[in-house]
Amino acid sequence: MDTSVHFNAELLRRYDLRGPRYTSYPTAAQFLDGFDPMEYAEAARSSNDDPIPAPLSLYVHIPFCRSPCYYCACTRVITRDHAKAQAYLSRLYREIELQAALFDRDRTVRQLHLGGGTPTFLTLAELQELMDVLDRFFTLSRNPRREFGVEVDPRTVTPETVQGLAELGFNRISLGVQDFNPRVQQAVNRIQPQEHTLNLIGAARRAGFTSVNVDLIYGLPDQTLETFSETLDTVIAVRPDRLAIYNYAHMPRLFKTQRLIAESTLPDADTKLRLLGLTIEKLTAAGYEYIGMDHFALPSDPLVDALHRGTLQRNFQGYSTGAECDTVGLGMSAIGFIRDTYSQNAKNLQEYSDALDSGQLAIRRGLVMNEDDRLRRALLQQLTCQGRVSFPLYEKHFSINFRECFAAELRALEPLTADGLVKMGYDGFELTPAGRLLMRAVAMVFDAYLRQPQAQPARFSKVI
Repeated sequence: MDTSVHFNAELLRRYDLRGPRYTSYPTAAQFLDGFDPMEYAEAARSSNDDPIPAPLSLYVHIPFCRSPCYYCACTRVITRDHAKAQAYLSRLYREIELQAALFDRDRTVRQLHLGGGTPTFLTLAELQELMDVLDRFFTLSRNPRREFGVEVDPRTVTPETVQGLAELGFNRISLGVQDFNPRVQQAVNRIQPQEHTLNLIGAARRAGFTSVNVDLIYGLPDQTLETFSETLDTVIAVRPDRLAIYNYAHMPRLFKTQRLIAESTLPDADTKLRLLGLTIEKLTAAGYEYIGMDHFALPSDPLVDALHRGTLQRNFQGYSTGAECDTVGLGMSAIGFIRDTYSQNAKNLQEYSDALDSGQLAIRRGLVMNEDDRLRRALLQQLTCQGRVSFPLYEKHFSINFRECFAAELRALEPLTADGLVKMGYDGFELTPAGRLLMRAVAMVFDAYLRQPQAQPARFSKVI
């Protein structure tokens, strides 16, 4: 597999479409209201009887933030009232107990991720309590190769907090930075001193975190090539293991706080494209490899090894190195994936709390995949994680003739092949170095739901 990447501005302009990021297939846009929690519970219990039950991955959503970042599209609750955290945790503990009762105790939790919101809205004592509850009801892996990650807002933590997180068992840490330029930070309501953030990265190294990730965003208000270049240089100098560099999607119709950003201050389309090109140029020159979907990693990072071995996985938290797990979503708005079902908890804090107070799971949306969903999900996993699709693999596993089953999709790929995004072979196809940056555009060809009359592309971000 060729894992190099080639920046082709003309192709990127041509295929700058709106589409899903494919952290799941079907995507959350296809989840149905009223998904039955009993149906979910049955799927969870049945998964215990699989010939080799999948290990578990836990996603825990901590929704609270002390102040809003104007660009943010996450599900969160803005508050400075810390008492709300204890009330939330009491419901979360009930959910943990209800969920854990559905799974055999010999199903080890190999992956754990705390996201938000801001998980470090909680104190270290509260996080210790949360970890104790998780360990009481689930079987948390003690293997040093486990993936236990936590998202951190550097404004809310100290080096001592970072050390404390390591002592709680977390070995992966992700720091939200977005941009170090003071004017950009002011425009998005996220004032974050550079020196403090860099000190935290150093603290994470000293504490023994095996993977340090930094999040950046290009396309923010008042951002220029010069200022973002300075941010990139600063980050590269401290060598985080991974970088997630996202395209800012300005969709004020869907996200209210984005209305506080004046559109006149946003970089135009050409500048955004040049920001992406600058990012790729600097990171690849510094030795980072492009993983896919905005993610980069150093060759020493396990993500790169998984990419080359063909064991990379994609889920709701991005890319993962481990074998595919059943994912249990815990907390307000959290999404789970068990066997052939997706489920999502109530997005409203009161509705989430009311469900747990009545002794019920807070699942409100979801779906059960059909055979076509399973086929396309497997295909999109291979495409987004390995950059190729092997026809015999699906013909054997799903008992299909690939060229007949996907005749329309293969015709739709012809222009992408002619443009150099895809290299077609007799028994499959693969992304070219130019096509790897347009992975989402290629994946959309195989998304059956985008062809339905009720499809709403406007709800998705653009590729670039």
